[in-house]
Amino acid sequence: MSYQKSQSKASHLLVEGRDDLHVVNAICSRYQLPGSFEIISCEGINNLLNQIPILIKLKERRLGILLDADVDLGKRWQQLENLLLPLGYNIPSNPDSKGTIIHSSANSCIVGIWLMPDNRASGMIEDFVRLLIPREDLLLPYAEKVLSNIGTADVSKFRAAHRSKALIHTWLAWQEIPGVPMGQAITKSYLDYNQDLCLCFVNWLNTLFN
Repeated sequence: MSYQKSQSKASHLLVEGRDDLHVVNAICSRYQLPGSFEIISCEGINNLLNQIPILIKLKERRLGILLDADVDLGKRWQQLENLLLPLGYNIPSNPDSKGTIIHSSANSCIVGIWLMPDNRASGMIEDFVRLLIPREDLLLPYAEKVLSNIGTADVSKFRAAHRSKALIHTWLAWQEIPGVPMGQAITKSYLDYNQDLCLCFVNWLNTLFN
C-alpha cells in the first residue's frame, strides 16, 4: 500500500479494511460528528502498522489507530508499543478501556488507539458489532444455536478464530433486508448505536479529533 497525505485533512483515522471504514462512517453519520478527520482503509493489519511512523513523521496533527485485538490483545498492544516508543510516546502498560490517547515528547502528533472490540477483550470488529445487537433481539440465540449445531456436526468450514464473523453475518442474513453489510445495519437501525460501547467509542473519537 502506498499512501499520499491528504491535502484537505490534517488528521486521520487508520482502519484495517473496508468493513471497519463503513462501520465508523455509519456511526459518525448517526452522531453527526464533525468531518475533522479522514478515515483511511489500509487493507490489512501490516499495511496499517507500516503507516503509523510514516504519518507521524509527516507532521500529522492527530492520528487515530483502530485495530482488531484478534486472539491476543496483549500481543497487539506490544506491537503498538514497539512502534510508538521510539517515536517518543509514553505508552501505558494496558489500553484504556475508554480508548487510549497518548502524547509524544518528540512529536506534536496526538495519537489515539482503539482495540476492537472494547479495549479489554480479544476479538475484532464483528465482536464490536455483535455488542450493538439490541438487548431485546430474538434472533441472536438462534444464530448461536446454528453455529453450535454445525460445529457439533463438524461441517463448518470457517476457522474457530472467525466464529464472530460467521455469527454476525448469519444474524444479518435474517434481517428485513437479508445480508446487508455491517455499516448499513447501523444506518438502518438493525443495530443499536445507543449502546454504552458505541457511546464510549464516539466519546473517544470526539476527544481525539474534535
